[in-house]
Amino acid sequence: MSNLTERHKKLERNVTLLSVAAFVVVAIGGIVEIAPLFWIDNTIEKVEGVRPYTPLEQAGRDIYVREGCYTCHSQMIRPFRDEVERYGHYSLAAESMYDHPFQWGSKRTGPDLARVGGRYSDEWHVQHMIDPRSVVPESIMPGYAFLAERDLEVGDPAARLTALRRVGVPYTDRDIERAEDDLKAQANPEADADDMAERYPKAQIRDYDGKPKRLTEMDALVAYLQMLGTLVNVNDAAAQEELATQKGR
Repeated sequence: MSNLTERHKKLERNVTLLSVAAFVVVAIGGIVEIAPLFWIDNTIEKVEGVRPYTPLEQAGRDIYVREGCYTCHSQMIRPFRDEVERYGHYSLAAESMYDHPFQWGSKRTGPDLARVGGRYSDEWHVQHMIDPRSVVPESIMPGYAFLAERDLEVGDPAARLTALRRVGVPYTDRDIERAEDDLKAQANPEADADDMAERYPKAQIRDYDGKPKRLTEMDALVAYLQMLGTLVNVNDAAAQEELATQKGR
């Protein structure tokens, strides 16, 4: 024991020897962590239900980022009891695999929105955006009433989808070709949206802001919020993700 202690003291007192030993330990740890990544195709196991955003949902997401909503609302429910009881099943990596940038984080001023889809009506979301304290009296969120008055102007929806495809989002040629029509059809319950619904499973097709004659930024933002957490059967997906993790070890 005394001999071991003397060796340890020698290591601690010799800066060069300590640096070399630390480097070797870190290098071995790095190799163990990094090397397996060269033998797998993807670090995220895709789960059933995950799909790219519709053009309208993507436009809503762009507005969400533009207005800085991410600074107060994360989209990552951590696997802790208090988080799961309040917000729902913990977030899966696959649910954000098409996000650029992703909205994960642990700092929150408002609640986590990873599973907000379907929890409230469209009318609630619209009123909450217009006057937050009318539905949540203790809210410190600023109002976004102007979203209901601004027509949605995306520019070239096809170009946006093309850019996302270049970074790995699997939009098809048909998705890109129909991007502008899909954008308008999703917020118009009278439009023929069968083709869009087939390409985007679980897409919610309806007027979101209560103004069926106009396509507004409020339509897009509410469409985005209402789909969050609705695409995946999280219990089945969590089991699938865990199985994939175990196979990769």
